[in-house]
Amino acid sequence: MRAAVETLLELLYPRRCAFCRRLTGGEGVCAACRKELPAVRGEALEQRFPYVERCLAPLYYEGAVRESLLRYKFGGLRAYGKIYSEILSKCVDGKEISCDIITWVPLSRKRLRRRGYDQARLLAEGLAEHLGLPCVRLLDKTRDTPPQSGVGGAEARRANAAGVYRAADPARTAGRRVLLVDDIVTTGATFSACAAVLRMAGAASVSAAALARRREEPRKTDDLRRERAHTID
Repeated sequence: MRAAVETLLELLYPRRCAFCRRLTGGEGVCAACRKELPAVRGEALEQRFPYVERCLAPLYYEGAVRESLLRYKFGGLRAYGKIYSEILSKCVDGKEISCDIITWVPLSRKRLRRRGYDQARLLAEGLAEHLGLPCVRLLDKTRDTPPQSGVGGAEARRANAAGVYRAADPARTAGRRVLLVDDIVTTGATFSACAAVLRMAGAASVSAAALARRREEPRKTDDLRRERAHTID
């Protein structure tokens, strides 16, 4: 009951830290969380996946970050999108990502109807506002698939994401340097699948950004070989 009341208050009066839920008087992230959140540092801040030039994620998907993102995606706390976009914009600015248009990894129509909003789109729109860039739907998801978080293994996640995205606006895609946004990156399979479609539609380059990523897991030699085999003709 208490949790439900706190969630209602956050919806009506977003005065709590998006991560620890302490009262902040209007700040999206409290001073303690700014210091204590599991920040990604050094070389780990930047990842590379097939078809994706660079992928940035400033936080690890664990602890308070994980709980916050779950509230954002499944608890209706869409106001968190603006808070996340501010954090992400500082990361993208700091790494000087070259892009001239922003898009997002879309939900399927079925999941969008059920949830009522697309969390990646809200994050992308907030990021675009911070960076002063257009945010445009460049992708559609053609069918509903199980969430990547529930699919085990890199190979299974690649199969789950393969063939489910299509270019929504090839005319706006051609020749553009695209920044593709999602809330969480795990193996990079979804980013790779979307980036491949964008490149086939004529994008000059595709970079990616997410608020959070999982900590690096040991990768099998076969997985590395398969990834190196994926190239753009």
